[in-house]
Amino acid sequence: MNLKDKVIIVTGGANGIGRALCRRFAAEKPRALLVADIDEANAIAVAAETSGVPFKTDVASEADIIRLVKFAEDNYGAVDLFCSNAGIFTPGGVEVADDAWQNIWDINVRAHIYAARAVLPGMIARGQGYLLQTASAAGLLTQIGSAPYAVTKHAALALAEWLAISHYDQGIRVSVLCPQGVRTNMLAGAGGTGVGAVLRDTAIEPEKVAEDVVSAIAAERFLVLPHPEVAEYFQRKASDYERWLRGMRRLHNASGGI
Repeated sequence: MNLKDKVIIVTGGANGIGRALCRRFAAEKPRALLVADIDEANAIAVAAETSGVPFKTDVASEADIIRLVKFAEDNYGAVDLFCSNAGIFTPGGVEVADDAWQNIWDINVRAHIYAARAVLPGMIARGQGYLLQTASAAGLLTQIGSAPYAVTKHAALALAEWLAISHYDQGIRVSVLCPQGVRTNMLAGAGGTGVGAVLRDTAIEPEKVAEDVVSAIAAERFLVLPHPEVAEYFQRKASDYERWLRGMRRLHNASGGI
């Protein structure tokens, strides 16, 4: 897809990867760029520098997603690219409280479902449309120190795969973004030891991620891997699951499991 003159929505657009996506998309001269985020102040700031439109959105609310899409359609026309980028990180294992599990599920998975529900009918009717879904390398591998993050990112990847298979012949294209460490507030919040330190060693800037996303969309490529080594790790996992599990146990123990 060529992004010039397209209507683009980016959730989680106020910070981190989302902000970098908005800045990079703006360079492609879209017809409209909607910066959707629950952080209204920063959404306004990003919109101001990208000639975008801020829109306060809680992605955990389907009503908010519907309202966002309707606003875009009523004011700028059909949505060409919906980037389900908003996400959160919750540390811990199965002991994490039910409300925290529900919250990360709503934001990291159900928000992607809500977005697809909102835009797919129109895209299918037109015979074209694009979904970008931000998952994580954790969706292909796992996340040491966070069962909720690992589980929800696996689910987000599974949804993206299903959409890419089921709707391809209707003109729908899907890309799923699976980086490792990216220098954002989320990574900073992981702390200076354990897995946070491991990811920080190979962390990249959000701008590099955004550049890779634009290239993937232009090529209509499903898997976006800003850390190319993730493909190698994924191949190792597939070719010898037991060996991969042993290696991940070692990393878990070396990081203190956090």
